[in-house]
Amino acid sequence: MHLTLLDWIIVLASLAICFVPALFFGKRSGRDTSEFFVSGRSVPWWLAGLSMVATTFSSDTPNLVTDIVRRQGVAGNWCWWAFTLSGVASVFFYALLWRRSAVMTDLEFYEIRYSGKAASVVRGFRSVYLGLFFNCFIMASVNLAACKIANVLFGLETWQTLLLVGLLNVVFAAHSGLWGVLVIDMIQFFIKMTAVIAAAWFAVQHVGGLGVMVEKLSAPMAAPDGKTMLHYLNILPDFTSNWDLAVAVFIMPIAVQWWATWYPGAEPGGGSYIAQRMLASKSEKDSLGAVLFFNIAHYVLRPWPWILVALCSLIVYPQLSDIQKAFPDLDPKLLGHDIAFPAMLKFLPVGFIGLMVGGLIAANSSTILTHLNWGASYLVHDFYQRFIRTGASEHHYVWVGRLTTIGLFLVSAGMVFLLDTAKDNFDIMLQVGAGTGLLYLLRWFWWRITAWCEVVAMIISFGVSILLLVLKKTNPELYAGHLSTHINLLITIGVTTVCWVITAFVGPQTDRRALIEFYKKVRPFGPGWRRIRVEAGISEEEAARTHENIPLALVGWSAGCAVIWSSLFTIGNFLYGRTGMAVALLVVFAVSGLVLIKVVNRLWSGNGR
Repeated sequence: MHLTLLDWIIVLASLAICFVPALFFGKRSGRDTSEFFVSGRSVPWWLAGLSMVATTFSSDTPNLVTDIVRRQGVAGNWCWWAFTLSGVASVFFYALLWRRSAVMTDLEFYEIRYSGKAASVVRGFRSVYLGLFFNCFIMASVNLAACKIANVLFGLETWQTLLLVGLLNVVFAAHSGLWGVLVIDMIQFFIKMTAVIAAAWFAVQHVGGLGVMVEKLSAPMAAPDGKTMLHYLNILPDFTSNWDLAVAVFIMPIAVQWWATWYPGAEPGGGSYIAQRMLASKSEKDSLGAVLFFNIAHYVLRPWPWILVALCSLIVYPQLSDIQKAFPDLDPKLLGHDIAFPAMLKFLPVGFIGLMVGGLIAANSSTILTHLNWGASYLVHDFYQRFIRTGASEHHYVWVGRLTTIGLFLVSAGMVFLLDTAKDNFDIMLQVGAGTGLLYLLRWFWWRITAWCEVVAMIISFGVSILLLVLKKTNPELYAGHLSTHINLLITIGVTTVCWVITAFVGPQTDRRALIEFYKKVRPFGPGWRRIRVEAGISEEEAARTHENIPLALVGWSAGCAVIWSSLFTIGNFLYGRTGMAVALLVVFAVSGLVLIKVVNRLWSGNGR
């Protein structure tokens, strides 16, 4: 693909609009670690929410959705649509609690929730495990997508792409801190959405319009594996003729996956950069509003442009061999169904190519910048400052944070060469985090959960996952026949959950003084803390003044999920031309939306501080 002068002007203009404003935050972010990592806790809800959405809208997300649609149909997206349940739960059950904890990172939480050496061990281990290894794996997956896109569009080698995105992202992440990341995210979100809507428009026009696309894909078609027939347009899987697929893409995500697995951006109970944005919010009200806005924008505004491009790619490139023929210079090591998205960009006209390139750079940067800042916060605040060098100046820690930012990108760049496709990377992340999700949900509501529960959960989950991944490599026939992805998840979840629950009852207990102090500071609600509330000398009436209302929160959770799913599928059915179903879903959206507004107003009126 060749860019004209107009395209290059648009690319440079989009980069300037995104990155130049961030330069002005370098001095402010360098004041101290609070400014560098949590923006001085003064971020309004709309900026924090936009930043969350932009971060999850990375360069690998369109590739991932395309990979899912081509292999499993539109219904395959339930593997991440199901995380609506955990995302909206964070709004109504966890956002206020995180903000009250007043920690700088979610790992600092461990030393106010737990006690003794175990609390320090968990904090130190997870700072390295998540901040370095897991974080670099995520960045490597994002940069792998960038490498595939650059190879298709410009013929760039992997190392060349990594060098370019590295220079851009590392400089701005190290210079501007979280304030710069937030501002860049805000601008990039609008550029990215404009670009992908344009990509969807021209992809649909290339195949003859929405009517032609729907007509060609309405009948069952053979999946790429040649073993199953798929109704590609269906929003729900076929429960009658393809039960195994229905279990894998719908029943497992809805029944188990959303609460049992840890996945960045959709953590049960909140965490990672989602918790970072909550902690950076200027009030409890802003924390709640940011997470609510994020979930609506994340699941409703973004998916359909990617899905339309993916569906059109099935018409243009039915098999991977068709992509290889269309791009004979494509590196065979990068060939996969996820590369169909950049392959469809060849149909963009002059000007829009430049907009898309600028949008893809923005998509990559918004995610990488956040993960560099988030990972550096773990390694500096929760490991280096806590265990290696305490009592140094704020200036020293900011500079260590900047150096750590550079190191994180170098490690993640090396990991790019170990990965294959976006969907495979997604499955690996789900597998490694399986079984820990229920613990992260309940630790806020059950005093008996201890730091040793977290240690056991991490070790068992990681160990079982590695064992199953080794089995997949060494005995693929057994794996393919008996150990599908969802069976592996169930095995890991079951073993991990049993082990940490046993630990909660028979392992060392958290010091009572630490539990009482945590309760007084955060005021977690529910019967799981009744014993600690009594020991703290706080009456039920006094506890009720914090305005927590479990039934109201449950109503808000249900209404929020209904709003998101009904609006998401209203859009899809209108695009398919199924007007009757779209109108029915629109009514569901209107009713659930009114309920959601009433619940949120009740919560905000009691938590505006």
